Amino acid sequence: MSDPSRPRASLRTAVVWDVLQDALDRRVKATGRDALDVLDTGGGSGNFAVPVARLGHRVTVVDPSPNALFALERRAAEAGVADRVQGVQGDAHGLFDVVERGGYDAVLCHGVLEYVDDPAEGVRTVVAALRPEGVLSLLAAGLGGAVLARALAGHFKEAKQALDDPNGRWGAGDPVPHRFTAEQLAAFVEGAGLDVGAVHGVRVFADLVPGVLVDTEPGALDALLKLEAAVAELSAFHSVATQLHVLGETRGAREA
Repeated sequence: MSDPSRPRASLRTAVVWDVLQDALDRRVKATGRDALDVLDTGGGSGNFAVPVARLGHRVTVVDPSPNALFALERRAAEAGVADRVQGVQGDAHGLFDVVERGGYDAVLCHGVLEYVDDPAEGVRTVVAALRPEGVLSLLAAGLGGAVLARALAGHFKEAKQALDDPNGRWGAGDPVPHRFTAEQLAAFVEGAGLDVGAVHGVRVFADLVPGVLVDTEPGALDALLKLEAAVAELSAFHSVATQLHVLGETRGAREA
């Protein structure tokens, strides 16, 4: 993923960014504080952390890769937000060895759940980092998108394997350990004690449309962005999205 402010990359990030920014704005109004404390688990080089910091919030990024954290530091400095972005080496399994439990207004968990041994426990762990009133932005690989992509590539046996596999994997060579349905992700969020505020399909069409068409056809990028936004909340398209985004909110945040 890339910076949501970059046009071509926005095909992959626009829906999530819009939902996240709206959630943060609502927390600002509810708390009366201009700056929130945000935790980005697995945030890597700051694809979301830096834009969030540009909004004025304080962001802690936890990532196991020293190289990613070095890139984060450089990106934050170039964006002029180095004083609002902190990188910490660690992972979801040992999250509270490096960050404070219950210390954050918002937690981003993007592209992490696919790689933890117990996804339900992974969600419970990151939710424990939230304050009594807070929001969770959860982004994970969608099962249906992988099935559709393998089928359209002519790999029909692999598509069927992904559909039947309990983890949504298409074979031994599949680099993604877990894929999910919208219902599974919503159940993880609710099981961690949060209310599901919204579910969105991400990259419903973006990964299927030839890049040359988007890059060369006048107005194609803008039209595709509008199409992605239009179908993101429609449950019929969740089943074919490459990724799924769930916004979870604590009961206190929902009532605020």
